[in-house]
Amino acid sequence: MTEPRPWLIDEAGSEARRHAPATLRNRDAIAQVLLSVLPASGTVLEIASGSGEHVVHFAKAFPHLQWQPSDCEGAALRSIAAWTAESGGTNILPPVPIDVEQDDWPVRHADAILCINMVHISPWSATLALFRHAAALLPSGAPLYLYGPFVRHDVMTAESNLAFDASLKARNPAWGLRDVADVDAVAADQGFARTDLIEMPANNLSLVYRRA
Repeated sequence: MTEPRPWLIDEAGSEARRHAPATLRNRDAIAQVLLSVLPASGTVLEIASGSGEHVVHFAKAFPHLQWQPSDCEGAALRSIAAWTAESGGTNILPPVPIDVEQDDWPVRHADAILCINMVHISPWSATLALFRHAAALLPSGAPLYLYGPFVRHDVMTAESNLAFDASLKARNPAWGLRDVADVDAVAADQGFARTDLIEMPANNLSLVYRRA
């Protein structure tokens, strides 16, 4: 069995259009959840868009919404732009550089925020910053959607997730799977309440938070 590893943009090849293998496996399951999460209109900001494959898929699935991809890495921004150009989608804005821990985001408003597979591949301070910024950008009732592997104190963690957590911490001690209860506490501090938890394929979770 191959040791689990995080997917990182700088390991995804040298082509402008980079590929995240997990995208093909999870995009339809995520889109199904988003049917009941996303607003009827407005702009969806995706944080840590990575290769850009997710945002292109979601823009096709939800053409009534405008999509704003972002990432903190130049290679990711180039990949997002390349996938967007190939798709021909007209409801995807040019990707913008966003480092969640920086104060000055180039986006001043969003009607929903998506963040897929970032929380465990970043320091805890990034999750704190994500909720802080989301509180400033989102209107009352708007969703902040998180997807990825998490742990729960009342549910046995899958062996594959334990192995993944160990591999993350071996690579960077500041990384690792987060406890849903800890994320809930951060959310509450910023005026969010978790309105849903959906079990997803491959031992992942969808967490939906809404601003009060």
